[in-house]
Amino acid sequence: MVNKQYKRKIYLQDKPRGFAREEMLAHFKPRMETERIYSADALGRVTAEPIYATNSMPHYHASAMDGIAVIAEATYLAHEQNPIQLKRNEDFVYVDTGNEVPPPFNAVIMIEHVEEITEDVLEIIEPASPWQHIRPIGEDIVQEEMLFPQGHIVRPVDIGVLLASQSTMIDVIKKPVVTVIPTGNELITPYETASPGKLIEFNGTVISSFITEWGGEAILSPIVKDDPEKIKEALLHAANTSDVVVINAGSSAGSKDYTVHIIEELGEVFTHGVATRPGKPVIIGKINETIVIGIPGYPVSAYLALEWFVRPLVCKCLQIPEPSRPLLKVKLGRRIVSTMGAEDFVRMNIGYVNGEFIANPLTRAAGVTMSLVRADGLLVVSPDQLGFEQGDIVEVELLKPVEEIKSAIVFNGSHDLTIDLLTSQLKKNHVTSKIISSHVGSMAGIMAIKKGEAHIAGIHLLDPETKQYNVSYVQRFLSGADVVLYPFLKRTQGWFLPKGNPLQINHIKDIAKKQAHFVNRQKGAGTRILLDLLLKENEITPDQIKGYQREMFSHLSVAAEVKGNNNAVGLGIYPAAKAMGLDFIPLADENYDLLMTREFFESDQGKSLIEIIQSEQFQTQVNQIGGYSVIKNPEPIYF
Repeated sequence: MVNKQYKRKIYLQDKPRGFAREEMLAHFKPRMETERIYSADALGRVTAEPIYATNSMPHYHASAMDGIAVIAEATYLAHEQNPIQLKRNEDFVYVDTGNEVPPPFNAVIMIEHVEEITEDVLEIIEPASPWQHIRPIGEDIVQEEMLFPQGHIVRPVDIGVLLASQSTMIDVIKKPVVTVIPTGNELITPYETASPGKLIEFNGTVISSFITEWGGEAILSPIVKDDPEKIKEALLHAANTSDVVVINAGSSAGSKDYTVHIIEELGEVFTHGVATRPGKPVIIGKINETIVIGIPGYPVSAYLALEWFVRPLVCKCLQIPEPSRPLLKVKLGRRIVSTMGAEDFVRMNIGYVNGEFIANPLTRAAGVTMSLVRADGLLVVSPDQLGFEQGDIVEVELLKPVEEIKSAIVFNGSHDLTIDLLTSQLKKNHVTSKIISSHVGSMAGIMAIKKGEAHIAGIHLLDPETKQYNVSYVQRFLSGADVVLYPFLKRTQGWFLPKGNPLQINHIKDIAKKQAHFVNRQKGAGTRILLDLLLKENEITPDQIKGYQREMFSHLSVAAEVKGNNNAVGLGIYPAAKAMGLDFIPLADENYDLLMTREFFESDQGKSLIEIIQSEQFQTQVNQIGGYSVIKNPEPIYF
């Protein structure tokens, strides 16, 4: 039921992100509080004032070698033709590394350069120079010298210096307290049973983790229901006990999005909506001089808005500059369309193929958390651009190290569960950091190999004329290319059905006859080609199949849709049906093969890949899934 006191606020601003940020920072008056802590606990903390050494290191003249301490001037005449003998405790004393070199001795001779005549008499044939192999007092640290300036972020090695100089307590800037308030009637904790209509609340923990990583002290509030009085109570409490408040969800213009009204009622709102995609419905205001940020409920929007508006506040409290990501120039593998007037933040996969960094966009849906997990970089499209064309060279902000990107194997094409197993085995054998997978279908995989945008493509394309898999498609689309088709798997395709097969689907004609909701794959996918062949053979047109136009990009996605709808049916591989607990009617066995450039096939990475595929361990793992058999020692097909 909608609370009538708070009418729906349809209008959202399109305020430029940079302007909203500067306006917010101008209103922010952080409390510059400090605290004294043990140096051993100071990792990641920011120094509140310059730190000076309490003691020198070393604080005595220390031997740098195992040997004997001598008076250098007494050894000057030593020579092969004029050996000099030294008496223990008169001319020398034994020292080990780190021992004090007592006066009047001022040099150390390595034990390897000394010959023992008797227990108390040694002979040398080379002179020593003053202070050789001695660490003088303060060689590393001199008492009262400045170790670190104000605003220094303490690293592990810094803790060593602090302790070595006996600076055991230091003053640091107090962490800003950021309270995170998740809101929503639909939210439950990850430890409760999820039923339809209930969403697991994980944003709050992720947001808190980001704040902790940036140097703040995060306080995660319990879930607050969509009740204006409860939201008001939570905001007032947080504003009185925190430096910054982040309230998650309720920032848009829905019937239960009360946040903007309540902040206006309790304080002031500066911004409601920024010109970005995703992340537009952001609220920025203050209550009792405490900045309050309302961020969207969709995870990607929430995390980006957090970085844009909360991280600057944490950094301002700590008096440190905001970190920036390294940039990398990449070639776009696909066209990217944007909207004028809004900054677009596109998550990108990046691969290193044939000496070029190739980047392709991941899903742009604001609710797909895995798009950020999988992303290697972030492309920012400015508000005055309509996007970029395929092949354009652009700069992306890196989310992962460039070394990891360069070592990855780029996989394109049809989705298969065994590719994840391959990734695990390759990492276990230190062959590569990962396999970058794009589940775009078999035809798109072939095109990626043709354009030099992938190392490997997984394909299972049935030729309607010959009833053979893959070979004719490679011959047709990669004529003249130096590629290799590696026979990989035999796998079973069949109908995905809800448990118990409530519609009694046994044949493709039943799907049309009973108007079952069909969950389809995308154009160019091998499964889609098989479906179209079955329709043609049974004289069924696509418009007779309910749901034909809706496309999924993986077998698991199809299976998940079928699981959630008792009137649904899909076509795919047995392991996906098994994973989702579905009924499965086998339809046909198919070849799922790996297409790759000859250069990659013959590379060290390629050879390691084949070795793992043919290993007993990998094949055992694949057999345990069910519905698969790895082709043993096949003959690669060269084109």
